[in-house]
Amino acid sequence: MTFAWPEMLWSALVLPVLALLYVWMQRRRRPAALRYPGLTYVRQAAGKWMIWRRHLPPALLLAALGAVIVAGARPMAVVTLPTQQQTVILAMDVSGSMSATDVAPDRITASQTAAKTFAQELPRGVRIGVVAYGGSANLVQAPTLSREDVLAAIDRFQLQRGTAIGSGIMVALATIFPDARIDVSQFSGQRDQAWKRSGVGHADPPDFRPVAPGSYGSAVIVLLTDGQNTAGPEPMDAAQMAASRGVKIFTVGFGSKDGDVISFEGWSMRVRLDEDTMKKVANLTQGEYFYAGSGTDLKKVYEALQSRLVFEKKETEITAVFAYLAGLLMLAATGLSLWWFGRVA
Repeated sequence: MTFAWPEMLWSALVLPVLALLYVWMQRRRRPAALRYPGLTYVRQAAGKWMIWRRHLPPALLLAALGAVIVAGARPMAVVTLPTQQQTVILAMDVSGSMSATDVAPDRITASQTAAKTFAQELPRGVRIGVVAYGGSANLVQAPTLSREDVLAAIDRFQLQRGTAIGSGIMVALATIFPDARIDVSQFSGQRDQAWKRSGVGHADPPDFRPVAPGSYGSAVIVLLTDGQNTAGPEPMDAAQMAASRGVKIFTVGFGSKDGDVISFEGWSMRVRLDEDTMKKVANLTQGEYFYAGSGTDLKKVYEALQSRLVFEKKETEITAVFAYLAGLLMLAATGLSLWWFGRVA
């Protein structure tokens, strides 16, 4: 636990002073017992319970003051809280390599099944959008609360030649920020040096100001692929655009790491998962990378993702917790004092 205002903790020095003052006041009362010997017999009859009961309310008040001092120092702690995500964009690979049968019955069917289960189990208040990318990327379902529309969009996937991972990311960004005028058609497969130097895209307005990576809490992108980028913008350039807007990208690598030879529309091709790029995309945007080698693994990945999207660990000020604790302690001290002694002090 850390403190935003640690100087306030110096106030805790008053606690031992108050404790010593209380002990001194109790000792001042002892001469009364000598003047009135009958009080000694009363205390002996009451036993330790009476002594303990007499000191408990002041001890609770002292603890309450300690909690107030800690609250004043504005404590910070890493806690698990519900996320503020309102939109999840599923960016799904529909390249020809997804027809490979190394994952039963085939990669595309396994990915559709897992994605539909994931969509159905997200909280009902989260909007889900679907982007399909192969040689190009398209928004096949705008963000919606209707799970039926999302499932229907996933079922409509059509395989394409090519894998435009960067385009998939950019279409997802354009969906999250419809007023940002992000136009994928403006970006070719060649890297633009001015873009790389600035860290933002051509479509950004002149007054665009980048934010900290991962700081945008209203939407995330979940990107699945089984291969390497072969068309469209470079994935890392698109990831930089996401990072500059604070959008996290959770990447999922699916299929064989070693590669596989598949046939699609009469063509034979060798496909291999580019894990290195997927890890870099996730790291750049403060997301996370997951690998799934089978349909069962993919379902487990989506289950892990669901927990990360519903709850997240973050450093949060917990002043209210100590203020609430101080209030409870003060109420307990006051209530017990009134109950046992008929007075507050």
